[in-house]
Amino acid sequence: MTTIARRTRDLTVSRAPFVHATVVRAQDPTSARPGDDAVILPDGTIEGFVGGMCAENSVRAAALDALRDGNALLLRVLPDGAPAFPDTPGARVVVNPCHSGGALEIFLRPVLPVPVLGLVGDTPISAAVATLAAFLDFEVATSGDHSGATVVVVAGLGKGEQDAIRAALDAGVGHIALVASRTRGAAVLDEMELSDAERARVRTPAGLEIGARSPQEIALSIMAEVVRALRVDGLASSPAQPAALPQQAVDPVCGMTVLVGPDTPHVRIDGTDHWFCCPGCLDRHVAA
Repeated sequence: MTTIARRTRDLTVSRAPFVHATVVRAQDPTSARPGDDAVILPDGTIEGFVGGMCAENSVRAAALDALRDGNALLLRVLPDGAPAFPDTPGARVVVNPCHSGGALEIFLRPVLPVPVLGLVGDTPISAAVATLAAFLDFEVATSGDHSGATVVVVAGLGKGEQDAIRAALDAGVGHIALVASRTRGAAVLDEMELSDAERARVRTPAGLEIGARSPQEIALSIMAEVVRALRVDGLASSPAQPAALPQQAVDPVCGMTVLVGPDTPHVRIDGTDHWFCCPGCLDRHVAA
């Protein structure tokens, strides 16, 4: 197993988000070769090799965008003056201003931790929710420890509901589904004297209104509401979300977007900061 393969395995096990970047095509002259790969972390750190400094700037910016939207991307890094590629869905073209030239195609695959569903209760409904959630690639946790959970489903049907809701709220869970009738659910929450913000995080009756009757149908309505919260309402799939995108700047010489960091070539002229993709662009700007 390669160093990068071990690293991707360890990051996946630890539920840390990252992007796996693989060079799929390289045109001389370029220092990267097909099969070279790297992982890019949420802070912009690149571990591995997918090209020189200019390529790294483009890979870093594209990888962090991929972490934010969760979509895989084919990045084409072309030498300055190369013929334009036609627009391709799922592809991004950037110009490499470095003198080395060469072209690269790099596949960027974001790896995000699967959402965790905390489940409370030992009932036919909770069993059906567990089965469906696993089918939908959720990690199902029944330990009662809700830290790290995306959503908690309370399906005890009257047993330990308030303690479970309180624990989920204290753990910062954004979506708590209480399986109860509208009347009983409201009564349970009224007794807890929740703040408006806390109460807004508890859905009761749980699930979308689809006329569900059987435990399996009720589980379907609950998971449909959970998926909608994730895909439509913007519920965070994991507390370990990608960090905010670092500060970006546009290289005034070549027009490349660069991420500002301690090693980014930089100069201040007349009180204005300028950042560059490489020392060559900085030198040309200063000499102009």
